[in-house]
Amino acid sequence: MRLLIILTLICLCISFFASRGKTVMGIKKGFTMFIRLLPTLLLMLALVSIVLFLIPRETMAKYMGEGSGIKGWITAAIFGSVALIPGFIAYPLCGILIQSGVAYSVIAVFITTLMMTGFLTLPVEVKFFGWKVSVIRNLVSLAAALLIGLVMGLLL
Repeated sequence: MRLLIILTLICLCISFFASRGKTVMGIKKGFTMFIRLLPTLLLMLALVSIVLFLIPRETMAKYMGEGSGIKGWITAAIFGSVALIPGFIAYPLCGILIQSGVAYSVIAVFITTLMMTGFLTLPVEVKFFGWKVSVIRNLVSLAAALLIGLVMGLLL
């Protein structure tokens, strides 16, 4: 993390010397975006904390832990396919889930379906690509997510 901060500061200094006005404008835009996203981020973290408090660690491990097998993958695939969670919230959420005993293979399925499938957004996708392309793309993405979960389970 320190390396990332140092590299960011170096790039910021270079940008500042190259174009002071653009750098200040970029910082202002970034800060504005951060402030707009902050309520969503805090709400998601609060909801995740409440859910993790209400669901015992043993239950989570039973349904999505190392021994859950295909049941855990299917649970993760369903949640990932219907959730509309941006990546910047999903990654910390998955870190919390891993600490709660959820298997890496299940996390891989969840993240992959979250990013690649969109059953709730299917009607919008159909308007642009048609039913055939949209359904095939989602099914192939779902199969790929399960394959990725399998590979991650074998590797980790």
